[in-house]
Formats: sequence, C-alpha cells, structure tokens
Amino acid sequence: MIHDYLPVCREDMERRGWEQCDFVYISGDAYVDHPSFGTAIISRLLEAHGYKVGIIPQPDWKDPASVQILGKPRLGFLVSAGNMDSMVNHYSVSKKRRMQDSYTPGGEMGRRPDYAAVVYSNLLRSVYPDAPIILGGIEASLRRLAHYDYWSNRLKRSILLDAQADLISYGMGEHSIIEIADALDSGMDVKDITFINGTVFKTRDLSVVYDYKLLPDYDAMKRDKKEYAKSFYVQYSNTDPVTGRRLVEPYFGREFVVQNPPAAPLTQEEMDQVYALPYMRSYHPSYEAQGGVPAIREIKFSLISNRGCFGACSFCALTFHQGRIIQARSHESLVEEARMLTEEPDFKGYIHDVGGPTANFRFPACEKQLTKGACPNRQCLYPDPCRNLNADHSDYIALLRKLRALPKVKKVFIRSGIRFDYLLADKKREFLRELCEHHVSGQLKVAPEHVADAVLSRMGKPKNAVYNQFVKEYKEMNKRIGKEQYLVPYLMSSHPGSTLTEAVELAEYLRDLGYMPEQVQDFYPTPSTISTCMYYTGLDPRTMEPVYVPTNPHEKAMQRALIQYRNPKNYDLVKEALIKAGRTDLIGFDKKCLIRPRPGMTGFGGGAGNRTGSGAGSSRGTGAQSSGRKPAKKKTIRNVHKKKSGS
Repeated sequence: MIHDYLPVCREDMERRGWEQCDFVYISGDAYVDHPSFGTAIISRLLEAHGYKVGIIPQPDWKDPASVQILGKPRLGFLVSAGNMDSMVNHYSVSKKRRMQDSYTPGGEMGRRPDYAAVVYSNLLRSVYPDAPIILGGIEASLRRLAHYDYWSNRLKRSILLDAQADLISYGMGEHSIIEIADALDSGMDVKDITFINGTVFKTRDLSVVYDYKLLPDYDAMKRDKKEYAKSFYVQYSNTDPVTGRRLVEPYFGREFVVQNPPAAPLTQEEMDQVYALPYMRSYHPSYEAQGGVPAIREIKFSLISNRGCFGACSFCALTFHQGRIIQARSHESLVEEARMLTEEPDFKGYIHDVGGPTANFRFPACEKQLTKGACPNRQCLYPDPCRNLNADHSDYIALLRKLRALPKVKKVFIRSGIRFDYLLADKKREFLRELCEHHVSGQLKVAPEHVADAVLSRMGKPKNAVYNQFVKEYKEMNKRIGKEQYLVPYLMSSHPGSTLTEAVELAEYLRDLGYMPEQVQDFYPTPSTISTCMYYTGLDPRTMEPVYVPTNPHEKAMQRALIQYRNPKNYDLVKEALIKAGRTDLIGFDKKCLIRPRPGMTGFGGGAGNRTGSGAGSSRGTGAQSSGRKPAKKKTIRNVHKKKSGS
C-alpha cells in the first residue's frame, strides 16, 4: 500500500495503478489528511476496508468539469460541506461576510458556495444523474430533517430533498459508511438501502418502513411553529442509539423522509483503530505555496481523547451530531500518537490539548448508559448532577501523567472546555489540583455563559452559584500550590430568555469582577439546537412554555454593549438599555454605577433610582454582530476573578 495522500487528480490514480475510484469524496474544505477532519477519517477508513477513494477538495461549483476530474466512481459519491456548516463558515451572527476561511489554503474566503452540500450534490446530479450520492458531515447531519435556517429566516425541508441525494450518513459516520459501502459493493441499488442505522433515506412508499414514529407534516410545521417545536423535541428525545426510534417526516403526504435510529457508538478498540489509520497528518503539499491551511495550527499538536457529550447545553448541536454517550480512546493509543507528535521537526515540547467536546469526560455518565442508553427526558448534569452520575477523573489524571512523562514533552495543556460542574461533582478534587499545577498557563478559559439563573435554565447550564463555587475553589487551590492563575469566562449575550434585566445583571457581575471581555459571543441560531428552536418558535420545546426571545437587532446590540459597558463606543447603547430596563440608578458617579452622566443630562445621580423595568420589547429580525473591538481603557486580564472572586 502506498503511504501518501489519497488521489486528488488522474496522475495520482495512475501512480497507484487505478483506472477507477470506488468512491469520490467531494469536500468544501481543503484536503487535510488529519484525524481532526471528517473527510480524512471516512476516506482512510474506507481505504482500510479495501475501497479505492479519491478526493476532490473545494471544486469550482460553477464548473461541472471540476467534479469530473477523477471520473465516475464505481460505487458512488460522498459529499460534505466540510468541518463546519458552510453558512457558519461564511457569515457572522449579524450575517456579515467573514474575512477568512481557516479551512481553505491561505485562509482565502469564497472557495466554497453557500449551502455547499446542496450545491455540490445538485452539480453532481446534473453530470451523473444515476450515480449514488451520499451526504455526510455536520452540515448534512444537522439538517437531516426539517430545520430552521437562520440565514434565510425560514423553515427548510430536509437537506436530502434539496440536494437530490440518495442517503445521509449522519452523526459520526464510521459504522454507517462501511455498511453503505458494503451494500453498494454487493450490487444493491442505493434506493434499497433503507435498513442502516445512522442513515436517512427518502421514499414514496411508507409500507417499506416499519416500527416508526410519525412526525408532523412539513406543511403543518410551516403553518404552525408550535408543530415544529413538538417535532423538534421528538427528534431531540430520539438521538440515543439504544432508545432512539425510527422517525418519519411527511412532505404533503406524498413523500417521506425516514431517519433510522442513530448508529452505535464506537468501542474503545474501534476508536483506537480509527485514530491509528495511516494519516499524513498535514495538508496536501500542493497548498504549500499558498501558505498552507490555517486550521492545522490549532490541531497539529493536539490529541482527541473522546467523543460525545452528556453536558447537553441547549445552544450546542453535539447531542444531535455526536450523541450523549462518551466514547474514549485507550491510554496506549493516545501515548503512541503523542510519541509521534514529539518526532515532528517543528514540535516545541508542548501538547496543545488532550480532550474533545468536553475534555474531562472520559466515560459514559453512568453504567446504565452502556446497556440502556441515555435517559431521553432527563439530563445528566442539569439542573443538578444526577444521583447515578459517576463523577471520576482518575482515568483522565492517569492519562495526563503518562503524557507529561514522555521525553521531549515540556507541558501538556487542556484547551478544550472542561465542565466545572462535573469537576465539582467529583468529591476528591484531585483533578482540580492536577489542572492548576500542570495544565494551566496563567489563564483557564471556562464557560459559565451567563450569571442570571433565568437565562442559565434556558441554556441547560448549572445555576450561577455552582460557577461561583468553582471560582472560589480554583482561587483557593492556586493559593495552596503557590501559583497566580486566573479564570477567563466565556459569556453569551441575547440567548433566548434574556431580557434587558438579565443583561444588566450580567453587566453588574462584570463590574464587581473588575473585568470587561474584549470579545462577546452573541447567540448564533445554528441548525438543530434547542436554543435555535426557541429562537424560531418562541417556545421551549421541552416544556412548550413561551420564552422571551431577543431578536430585534437594536436590542441585541444593547445586550452586547452592556457586557462591554466600559467601552466608550458603547456609551449610548448602554445608557439607552439602562433607561429601558428601569435601571437609571446605574447612571451616576457612585462606584456601583456602570456609566457616568454626560454634561446636560439630568436626573441621574447614582442614587436608588427606578428598578422596576423588565426589559425592552422585541420584534423579529436578524442578529447582531459579535464585537471584537478593543476598549479604550480596560483592566488587565490579571484582575479577572481576583478583585472580588465569585461575586
């Protein structure tokens, strides 16, 4: 077997002695043969099972010849928009075009189309009308059934229909893609492949589908947002591979999109095998002249230790994509990969990360999940840790110690998120000591997201008191070991449930902390999250209760400005927000005030002003851009959680 990049042109095929590929993989990303890229994993896995796979990265979607350079494959085309949804890749929350694409050579923007999976698939269908087309990747996975599309501000039908594709391999597709490949290789028509878990297919004959749950008709959901909220929660409650039902979504009663139950999670042995495949571990050398692919910088010296997340934050799509059951690699697999990293010529002694969606999750939340699945109507950590939760960091600690002990390794960082509520649920606190002593370099980034419990409950995050407890213990641990290290909190504005009242509460918290973040994440409604469903319908799909949703661009700008109230450019927005929220007591010269009155302003003296406001009204509209502007004057990062820790 040739150990090289997979073919990207006819010359590569000839060098391998191939006349035809079995599969041609079309991706919206540049070709990076690294296990952090879905294209690399799926193509290398197919190769390991004896299939010939060619890659067409970022074809010119305006030129049909660009998808024909490798010829028609024997079994079919695989299509992915890339590691990100193409619309998130292209646009900020304010729907403004981004300046850089980290998954493209040289960071050049514009090398993939909007709604890339649909565009590529339709282009293929026009050239190869009879070729099987299988969609995969996060864009197809999260749009597999009817979904709210923020960029067009409408409910879109399943991507399978718009793309004219035959199948979707959703989630982490290792199991399903091999079953699909073997079925096609056996001579089965793609239209008869209706039985594989982790796939979505379409049919006009519902008699071929068994043991299913019928979702509302697409037309009914378009007419009534309440019907969509109901449908979404049924989907959300059927994301588990053990308990998940087969779902059928009708389209005007004439066509049906069928989602089979999720594929089984990978075993540890299977995870090890996937990450031991012969990746080249870098971008294709043809990109060198353009400066390479920027995305490689963050992941080249990082280790993926797990998949899945039982944290289930409302604004996160991981439940829909990777699922809630943790899958982890063995210590031996990770240590072996780390040794490989240390032999790279540009390795400087630092492993940048050892983690996954949540770094400190190494096993399923409880033993029951392995046989009975994750609870469909309960969460593991919210509103409080489940009494069956196995909060134990001992395996992760042992892994980190082995990695630290490797020759040439100076330091092992943990940069993917940790769940501080899970850390606190582990009564031993050994991991907190290890974290502070060995895996933080001055600052630890954590994600409380907000401080108002009313908003946190909509986010599926723990109460603010839990975060305050972590702040207290983090500070005490660093004092105990003689280190001066700080917390950098990630915060989100304009999440469903946040009125101006809660936004002001967050601003007061930051005032007491003596900290103003340089960047603020405005809530971004991406496909297939609970929060996006709330944004679109105004209902919490878990309870069907009405939810206040800040969608008016001006109000969203005010909520964002309150988090950066010290920035002089935000003065007018902050003043307007405080007046509308009935918090003019925060305009004045008292130390508790957020802003001072300007000359000519009357009625503001910093006393006990009106505090009866409940937030501004909302009208439907687009989002507001996340602000990356630097303030004219701010406290240094060293003051974060130092001036008044836990306040």
